[in-house]
Parts: sequence; structure tokens; C-alpha cells
Amino acid sequence: MVRGRITGLAASDIRFPTSLGHHGSDAMHPDPDYSAAYVVIETDARDGLKGYGLTFTLGKGTEVVVCAVNALSIHVVNKDLEEIVSDFRGFYRQLTSDGQLRWIGPEKGAVHLATAAVLNAIWDLWAKQEGKPLWKLLVDMDPKQLLSCIDFRYITDALTEEEAHEILQNGLLGKKEREEQMLKHGYPAYTTSCAWLGYPDQQLKQLCTEALKDGWTRFKVKVGADLPDDIRRCRLIREMIGPDKTLMLDANQRWEVKEAIEWVTKLAEFKPLWIEEPTSPDDILGHAAISKALAPLGIGVATGEQCHNRVIFKQLLQAKALSYLQIDSCRLGSVNENLSVLLMAKKFQIPVCPHAGGVGLCELVQHLIIFDYISVSGSLENRMCEYVDHLHEHFKYPAIIKKASYVPPQDAGYSTEMKEESARKYLFPQGEVWQKILCKP
Repeated sequence: MVRGRITGLAASDIRFPTSLGHHGSDAMHPDPDYSAAYVVIETDARDGLKGYGLTFTLGKGTEVVVCAVNALSIHVVNKDLEEIVSDFRGFYRQLTSDGQLRWIGPEKGAVHLATAAVLNAIWDLWAKQEGKPLWKLLVDMDPKQLLSCIDFRYITDALTEEEAHEILQNGLLGKKEREEQMLKHGYPAYTTSCAWLGYPDQQLKQLCTEALKDGWTRFKVKVGADLPDDIRRCRLIREMIGPDKTLMLDANQRWEVKEAIEWVTKLAEFKPLWIEEPTSPDDILGHAAISKALAPLGIGVATGEQCHNRVIFKQLLQAKALSYLQIDSCRLGSVNENLSVLLMAKKFQIPVCPHAGGVGLCELVQHLIIFDYISVSGSLENRMCEYVDHLHEHFKYPAIIKKASYVPPQDAGYSTEMKEESARKYLFPQGEVWQKILCKP
């Protein structure tokens, strides 16, 4: 039973200096500092529970998202939690349709990242009050309640509420067995941790060797900066993992459309399953052209981590522009908007392989993809969830991987809560870690 009036909302700028070790480096982001606009919501409920939410950033600009969170707080503070969740669709629309703030969106950019952080905190609090992990909260909802959380505005030409209801009704068949399967075996994952673009060969080889020993069978390699270097690195990885394991490529939006087709064609010998983000994330027709050109080579197109909203995903699906859909727990408008995309992917029969390369993203998106399997897609064919082995030690309930699969979380909430010491040490710029870095001569 949800309870309490929201009495406070605090937003912090938390940054981890990952650029010092080239962690997360790719063709477009050579020096990321994995960061988060971190939100804490308090209520007057006697249980003392708090809701924690975040959205992922790369360092500079996090302060802008924090400002946007504070601007949205007028729609949150002093509201009853029951009032929010009983009309979650209405509350989502209130946050995204502020008559003035939407001008710096709408439903995109810093204000939408801020929306995600706020809503993630609310979902965390709701799940905690119900005593369930977020995925279980969603799985236990009936179709009508799930649909009441979704704003179908702008997507009814691709998915009506009636069609979504039918998908969820059909998902009830075999649901119990799929939940048991998840609890027993977990959700299959792939690793990106071995082959960041800034890693030297020796580090790449060492990490790849360790991953193979740990049972990983799916590997992603960053490409796009230099073709000869890409060929050399892809050959190195393919030789290490052998011909039977899965290899994916990720260009992080580096190329023009024609350039992407030509570049990936020259990497086709390494048998990649997909090329991820080959061009601008806003270029639906460009993705469609690349997808069509690479299909004869057996290479799919994957994208989604920087898709602004459900409308972009709708168009990508309608244009047959992607073979693998990559939701992001913090780019879209939290669980609410991700639910609509999962349902559209099911209708269009496109596998969902979530993005999780960033601080806290593994912790969050595991809940969404486990729910997707149990209640929506009902399939593991061509499906896997990204895993990046960075910064989990800073979370109170870190993601757990066993046998290259996500173990379904059992703690109540959305796994979004950071350890207090970490949040304090990495607060920018006042935290102890940043004081040492910034004060160096």
C-alpha cells in the first residue's frame, strides 16, 4: 500500500573520474567521467523509506540536469505518493508537459533526463513500500494497471492501448514458468568491459582472457575512429574468442550514412552480429538505409541508447531501421516510457537488447528486461543485456552476474540507491575525490 506525502526532493551532481583510466572511451567520447544527476525523495510516511533515482551523464553538463531536476520539483513536492501512482499517466504527462519547461524539450535533452531521474526515484520508493524489487512490482501488476502508467500520446498510429492490452493479456500465459526460469538461470548478458577504444592491446588481451575464464560468450568492441586500427583490434578479439562466440561492434554515432556502410562492410570478415549506433541517433532514414545495405552481410543495426523518446523508437520500428532495439533506463522517461517501447518492440517483433554502459545503468535496466521476458516478449531468442563491470561497488544493491547472466534482484526497490559514503566522496566539486583532483598543481 503506497503511503505518504512527498516532503523533499534533493538533487546532487555525482561524478566518477573514469577518464583517468580510459574506461568508457569510444569514438565520440574519448574521455568520459561517468556521472549521475542523483535524486533523493523523502516523504512524511512513518516507514522512513526514501526513493532514489538517477540519470546517467558523462561529466560536464551534469549540473545542467541537476538544475532541470530542481525546476521539475514543483510538480513533485507536496504530492501524495498514492495520488501519483493512481494516475501515473497523468503525472507523467504533467512532468513532461509543463507549459514553460517543455520549450527546452519537449521530451528530450536535459529536461527529459531530469524527468527520468525524478521518476526513477518515485518508482524506487513505490517498489520499496510494496516490499518488492521493481521487476516483481511490474510482473505482479495486471495489464490494466500497467497500461495506466503509460502515455500513449503520439504513438497510437503504431500501437493502440487496446493492442498493448492484448499483448499483456497474451503474456499471462506461461508467465509463472518464465519467472521461475529467470530466478533459476538469470537473464543472458554480454560484456563491453574488455574493449573500450582507449585501452591498449595488452589491457584488452588481459581483460578478454579473464572474461573467457568467467564464462562470457558475447563481446562488444568499440570502433569508428580509425579503420586500420579497427581491423587490427577486431582481428585480435575474434582470434581470442574464437569463431563460435558472438561479437558486436559499436561506433557511437561516428559515421555518415555512406561511410558507415563502407566501413562496416570492411569489418564484415569478423562476423559481427550488429553494428551499434552507426550514425546520428536522430537519423531514422539513415539507419534504415544502413540496415538495408548490411542485411545481405548478415549484420544487423542496433540503436537506442540516445533515442530521445518513444516517438523516435516508433519511427525506427516503422521504417524497419533497426534489428535490435536498445532501451536505456535513464534516457527515456523512466519505467513509464520504457514500457511503451517494450510493447512496441513486441508488436514489431524486434528483440530488445538494453544499453547498460554507464554508472547505475546495469542496476536499473536489469529490472526492465527481466520484466520484458516474463510479461511481454516471452522470448530469449537473439536477446541479451549489456553489462559493464565498472562502479557497481558504489551501489547499496549492485547488479549480480553469474555465468554471464543477470541474477534477478531480490531487494525491494529499483536498485538505484548509492552508498552514502560514495555519494559524499564523489560529489562534484566538493567531494573528497574531486578536491584532490582539482587541487593538483
